Amino acid sequence: MGSCFSSASLKNQASSERKECEEEIQVCVERGDDGLSPDEKRRIASLYSHRGNKGLNQDAAILCKGYGTEEGLFCGVFDGHGTSGHTVSRVVRDYLHALLLGERNALLLSQEDDGFTDSTDTSSTDGEEVLDEWKEACINAFKTMDEELKVRPNLDCSFSGTTAVSVIKQGEDLIIANLGDSRAVMGTVSEEGHLEAIQLTTDLKPSVPQETERIRKSNGRVFALEREPHIQRVWLPDEDFPGLAMARALGDFQLKNYGIISVPQVAHRRVTSRDMLIVLATDGVWDALSNEEVVSIVWSTETNEDASKTLVEAARNAWKSKFPSAKVDDCTAACLFFQEERQELLLPTVQDK
Repeated sequence: MGSCFSSASLKNQASSERKECEEEIQVCVERGDDGLSPDEKRRIASLYSHRGNKGLNQDAAILCKGYGTEEGLFCGVFDGHGTSGHTVSRVVRDYLHALLLGERNALLLSQEDDGFTDSTDTSSTDGEEVLDEWKEACINAFKTMDEELKVRPNLDCSFSGTTAVSVIKQGEDLIIANLGDSRAVMGTVSEEGHLEAIQLTTDLKPSVPQETERIRKSNGRVFALEREPHIQRVWLPDEDFPGLAMARALGDFQLKNYGIISVPQVAHRRVTSRDMLIVLATDGVWDALSNEEVVSIVWSTETNEDASKTLVEAARNAWKSKFPSAKVDDCTAACLFFQEERQELLLPTVQDK
């Protein structure tokens, strides 16, 4: 499947889980011929995570090179919650990418057995066909991941779980799968030469009308507490508990009968010469910075290698400025770059959140 990079791969294998959850992580992946020196290689991706002030870092992230094809990539960002959230996010980080590829390969074999021909090079196929194939693989893989969490020894996911936002790149095709309130945003160039921020995912929160309707039809309750009227949460039918701030998640099995689902939203986009970058990040970043601020910060960073760290540090500073009485959330970002040459671009107009 190629090489995978995550927080775990940077740690001493003897390190405790607690130490892993507390430390910062930074990963950079390079594009270039093996004959080039490290300084000559073009950086194509970086990951960075920083623990907030709430305890263990419950975020996790991974990037896999050679995913499905030699030039394929998988990138995922996961934001755990609940008592075991730090463990759930890392289990999903370690297994989901393999489940996705396994489901995709199984579908290809099934098509061959039925007399259909296909190729793992999706760059020449119709976008709708690519979406249909990967959507089925994503839905199946997320379902399997959820089932494995439920039976995993020594891991109680009754009221613990994780979000999952991932991008799969096969040729020029991008498949974006999202579950929860982490987010993917693309930086693309307009016809006028401006760098624009395009949100590729929906924040799947209880406040989204379709999500609210599904939860209430399943006898779950959705309401906000008086002390935080801007945050809609999911509650059990007869108890003011647990107050989950997202409508879809892996884990959280005590809420699965009340409208919380593990079915991802899946979308397709074909990369063009105008598309510069994608940022995947947990809500610790998006709660503090707008989409426009994020793509501006990433594009303005001197090197791609430092982009994710610069972004996370900017988000942490914004937290301290905008929410001085609140504890800073865990912040994790993954930045993927599509073009080898930097361009001089007009940055997007930044509006206050």
